[in-house]
Amino acid sequence: MAATLKEIAEICGVTVSTVSNVLNDKPKVGEEKKQQILKVVEELGYQPNYFAQGIRKTQKRIIGIITEDIKEFATVSMVETIMATLEGANYRTMLLNMRMYDKWTNQWYDDNIKIAESSKPLFQQIMSVKVDGFIYIAGHCRKIQCIPDNIDFPGVVLYGLSDKAEYPSVVLDDETGGYSAAQFVISKGHKEFGIITGKLDNMHSSKRLTGIQKAMFEAGIPYNPDIVIEGDWARESGYAGAKVLMEKGINSILCMNDLMAAGVYDYLNEHGLAPGKDITVFGYDNREISDYLYPRLSTYDLKLENLAQKAAEIMLDILDESKDTAEYHNNYIAKIPGELVIRNSI
Repeated sequence: MAATLKEIAEICGVTVSTVSNVLNDKPKVGEEKKQQILKVVEELGYQPNYFAQGIRKTQKRIIGIITEDIKEFATVSMVETIMATLEGANYRTMLLNMRMYDKWTNQWYDDNIKIAESSKPLFQQIMSVKVDGFIYIAGHCRKIQCIPDNIDFPGVVLYGLSDKAEYPSVVLDDETGGYSAAQFVISKGHKEFGIITGKLDNMHSSKRLTGIQKAMFEAGIPYNPDIVIEGDWARESGYAGAKVLMEKGINSILCMNDLMAAGVYDYLNEHGLAPGKDITVFGYDNREISDYLYPRLSTYDLKLENLAQKAAEIMLDILDESKDTAEYHNNYIAKIPGELVIRNSI
């Protein structure tokens, strides 16, 4: 059986893209590594599939976009930004939706069987169309393990982390976000504040909490796990968390999303307390509800359009043969920060 690019890549300890660059004489690989690859190619008697190469070099200028669930609050704006960016570069897009939340609510995050069941036909579809590349948009940040091994075009993972070195990832800089939010609350004189997290086994929660702890450490504030309440991202868990924290005498609450902050508002209003006057409340995400709450909620804008813009730009760079994109195929991760939105709840 003839050797494959993947086998050569594994022997040389590089990505398939690196081997391809060497065989196509692209100036993207160091001389020492190039000679090692050429030696293995010669030893294995590798013969390129010129017919397949001809197909791939004939660009259709179509990019596949696969979403885990387009109804997720973060997904829609990212899809729109990707489409606008790619269309501006004369690429069309093909949008496919896995509908994960619609099918299994919150019961699929760690179920690779369910994820594979939904993603496999979509990947087959974009392979049959022979798109020039794909962007996979995760529903929440975690390792993405469903990308097939037999794809022969580039991809970018957005809002999640690829488990394959050849696919670059673009994610939120959650640690910086948590740090910025906590640092601001601390700058307003709060030496102790309650924290309502999302699910603690969630990567967004753990990274944001790390950032909060860093800001507290720098300010000389001891970390007190007794005033860290695990929520589940829903409004009701913000209400429940506020009840626990208020009984502990806390006068400042930092929530890891705006829906839970709305739940804190619900509890405070029921008990005759005014956010921004009797107690500081800080949200996260800058969802639409944050501007409708009264008083308007201070929060942290994820800048989702910046993430999507970066993912689209990486895809365009990779498809531009004049650019050196070797770094994108070596476990590349772009972490995109957001920004504080200060309103009236402080």
